[in-house]
Amino acid sequence: MQKRVIRIITDCRNRDFCRILCKKLKMSPLISQYLFSLLIFLFKNRDQFLLNSEIHNINIRHILNLLLPLENLGIYQKGVYYSGIKIFNSLPHNIKKFSNNLRTFKSALKRFLYVNSFYSLD
Repeated sequence: MQKRVIRIITDCRNRDFCRILCKKLKMSPLISQYLFSLLIFLFKNRDQFLLNSEIHNINIRHILNLLLPLENLGIYQKGVYYSGIKIFNSLPHNIKKFSNNLRTFKSALKRFLYVNSFYSLD
């Protein structure tokens, strides 16, 4: 629906790419907005999640990743906590290292989502 509205606003055809149109309008797609909100939620509720560095005493490769709980229920895996952790862990290292300061984390995340403009959660 968002793509249709963007095409109407810019007076483009149905086959035109929306990524270019979104950047032209300086607007992020709906999925990117969802990802931003989800990751800010994770940041603000950081005390409910464990980092790998809090569990391992040695320096491991994925030290800035959040610990993924071992849950097999599909309902739990589609929920905010589990999917948020998976999305956070898939962020580039240079964004995760700003996870101590909300302002720098937000700005780095906005830049990343604006440049990549995601249209699906995959």
